[in-house]
Amino acid sequence: MIRAFLAHRAGHTAIEYSMIAGLIALGVVGAIGLMGDSVTGMFNGALIPAFTGAAP
Repeated sequence: MIRAFLAHRAGHTAIEYSMIAGLIALGVVGAIGLMGDSVTGMFNGALIPAFTGAAP
């Protein structure tokens, strides 16, 4: 029974994929955090006046 448990690799694969997904999520959150101010400036400086008709 123990040999069969140790030979079963499906659990290892699931853990590896979940770790990769977690690292990707951390990268996305970090990138959004670094770009947050520039995206806010883009909306306030260019897009909002374009949609409201106001001059920048």
